[in-house]
Order: sequence, then structure tokens, then C-alpha cells
Amino acid sequence: MSPTEFLQQLAPTPETLLLLIAAIALVESLALIGLLLPGVVLITAVASLAGHQDMALTGLLLAAFTGAVLGDGISFALGYTQRERVIQMWPLSRHPEWLARGARFFQRYGSLSVFLGRFVGPVRPIVPLTAGMLHMAPRSFLWANLISAALWAPAYVLPGYLLGQTWQQLLDIPSGLEELLVVLAVLVVTLIVAFSWLRHQVSRSGRVYRLLARSARQRPLLRRLWLRQSWRGQGEVPLASWLLLIFSLGGLSGLTIAVIRQDGPFPIDLHVYALFTALVVPLLPEAGQLLAKVGDLVGILALILPWGAWLLARRHLAAFIHIAAGLGAIAVLNTLGKALIARPRPETPDYLLGSLSYPSAHASSAVVVYGLAAAFIASELPQRKRFWAYWLAIALIIPMALSRLVVGVHWLTDLIGGGLLGLVVCALVRLAWQSKPRPPLSPCPWQLLSAASLVLLSARVIWLPPI
Repeated sequence: MSPTEFLQQLAPTPETLLLLIAAIALVESLALIGLLLPGVVLITAVASLAGHQDMALTGLLLAAFTGAVLGDGISFALGYTQRERVIQMWPLSRHPEWLARGARFFQRYGSLSVFLGRFVGPVRPIVPLTAGMLHMAPRSFLWANLISAALWAPAYVLPGYLLGQTWQQLLDIPSGLEELLVVLAVLVVTLIVAFSWLRHQVSRSGRVYRLLARSARQRPLLRRLWLRQSWRGQGEVPLASWLLLIFSLGGLSGLTIAVIRQDGPFPIDLHVYALFTALVVPLLPEAGQLLAKVGDLVGILALILPWGAWLLARRHLAAFIHIAAGLGAIAVLNTLGKALIARPRPETPDYLLGSLSYPSAHASSAVVVYGLAAAFIASELPQRKRFWAYWLAIALIIPMALSRLVVGVHWLTDLIGGGLLGLVVCALVRLAWQSKPRPPLSPCPWQLLSAASLVLLSARVIWLPPI
């Protein structure tokens, strides 16, 4: 069985989709766990798959309704019966401000807070728990739970379901290729969620980090290494950066060896290339060409120039040097990789004559630029808000990488290799930066710098050809 056939068999059955919808709705509404789950993204993705399979909408809405009612009900019961123990449970033991936020919301809106909280992301999993801890009348909670869930289920399920019903017509995908697109979408969402979860677990407030810290304290050699990495116990051990380096370097090495041994593109490359060649979407080719300009050397320089000038003006020389070293390293590694591996492109337009395919410079450069930006921004944010920086970076990187498939100048494995190479460089830069205490970079006039970057980038797109 080929890898593509295996992945296509992973597409969920209708029964599995119903269980997934119910489980996501339950967990997203569940106290403590729901705070860490990107429920909206997951429900939209699963509902889209259900819509594509033309499943009965009534069953999906009932599954989402049931899961939401059970999730809030369990949270309420937990707070009602285990008030003192809940405060000591992770993650509330480390983030008491979450419970305080829910208490303020409940005190402000009273019984209506259960109804309103269902639709307010930051307090959704906390309000039912708070209502139970403050001994709200169970009958009042039940009515608010049922009514809010009845409105919440269609509001969250219908957009994804309609997307799944219409995307085949909008994209005009030939029969036989639609399953591959579904599988790719599921894989992307799964990887994003896994990255977000792992990133939290290996941060200082994560369970994996605390487990490793306890283990290191019990062994003299590990204790010395741990203290050295944490500035003699005054900082956070960069576990996330080390794991990122290990996994991305291992993945890059294995993929590069496979590419060198493979005579031509992989079967998955051919399938994905056929998929994007067959896509008929208004303005999609133009969008691909636009992103080709945004992600080339001149586009990247236009994007980062205002930020580099600000770092120099504010004398943040260490940050400037680290970021410049990362950008210089990815440029050199891309050039060496293409020259040594010498993999031909699927298509070679005139402006790319003489340029080779593996790894994708657009993908690797986007990972370095947006990945480092996310890492530096996240380090200036409270722990509970850091994931937003990484999700924004992912949202910018994925279209940039996929645009190379739209314009037909790269294979899928070129993008994967470029992304892994970019992650290696990001990890090395962050490890160097985290090797000792650094002064904060804030405050930063990010609105002004962002506007300046957009102006320069727009000028580059309008007046200069791609390179």
C-alpha cells in the first residue's frame, strides 16, 4: 500500500465524525482542559469533513449539543462538589487568574453568565466551574446550559458544514483527488494542534517541564546541566528549543537522504502536483504570484527593514545580530542545499532559470522570518498568551509555502524540507539567544513598524518583478 492510499484510508467515517464532534464540544466546554484546546478550529475542520461527506445535519447538531451540555454539566458538578480541591488542581494551581476572571464574569452577569459565557472564548470553560463553586441553583444552571448549547451548536457547526458542502464546487477538483486534499487538511490541523500542545507542555508551566525538572534534581550530572541551561536556576531551561532542534534536524536528515536516493519526485509529490495543477479557483494563480514576490529575497528585505532599523536605533544589538545571523544562515544553507542535491523543479519559469528545487527557499525563509518573530514576540508576552504568536506565524507560513505548489515550481517534499531546515535555524538562533539573560525588547511601536513594512512590501510587489 502506498503512503497516499494509507493516508486516504484515515479519513473518518460518518460515525467517527459524530463522535469527534461530540468529543470536541465536550472537551472544549470542560473546565481546565478546554482552556488549552483550540476547539473552534477543530469543530470547523470536523464539520467541514462531515459536510463534504453530505452527512445528515441533524445528527451533527445533536452531537455538538450533547457534548456541549455534558461538558458544562461536568464542569458545574466539579465546582459544586469539589470546590476546595479544584483550586489546587493543575492548571488552576499555576494560573489562579483564570478562576478570578471567571468569578468576575459571574459576579457581573449573575445567572446570565452561564448563557453568555458559552460564546466568550476566554471564559467559556471557566464560567460553569465558577458557577458550581459559587453554588448557583442547579435548576437555573440546567436551563442556561440547555438553551445556550442549543444556540451554540449551530453557530459553531454550520460554517464548517457549509464549507464542506461547497468547497468541491468552488474549487472544481477532479474526482479522485478530493480525498487527498481532505487528508492534507487533516494532517495540517493535527500537526498545528500537536505543536501547540507540545509547546505548552515543555514550557515552564507545563507538566513535562516540571517532570524533567524533578528528575534532574535527583541526579548530580543532570542537575549541573539543568542549572547551566537555566542560568544557575534563575531562568527557564529552553526545552522547547532543544526538542525543536532534535526533531527538525532528525526529520530534515531523513528526508534529505530519501530525496538524494530517490530518482525523481516521490509518488506523493506527483499526486499533490496533479491536485494543484487541476485546481480551478478565481484569482488563485495571481495570489500565488503575489506571494512569490512577497517571499523572495527583496520581499523579505522589505518586510524586515523597518524592524532591523528600529533594533539598531534602540541599541538592541544582540537581537539584531541573532536575527541577522538566522537570515544569513538560511540563505547560505538554501544555496548549498540546492547546489549539492541538484533536484530539478517541476516547472522552471524564466526568472528561475538555473535555480533548483530542494529545499524550498520560500518555505524555509518564511519559517525563519515568521518563526523568529513569533518566538521573540512570545518571550515578551505572558505565558497564557504566547500561543497566539505561534498560531499567527503558522497562519502566515502555510499560505507562503503552498503558493509554491500553486505556481508549480516546487514539489511537496521541497516545502517539507525547506520548513524543516527553517526550524533547525530557528532552534539554533533561539538556543543562542536563551543562553544567558537578555533585556526585554518592549516597548515596541509595532503598529508603526508594521505599517512601514506593508508600505515597503507593497512597493516591492507593485514595481519589481519576482526573483
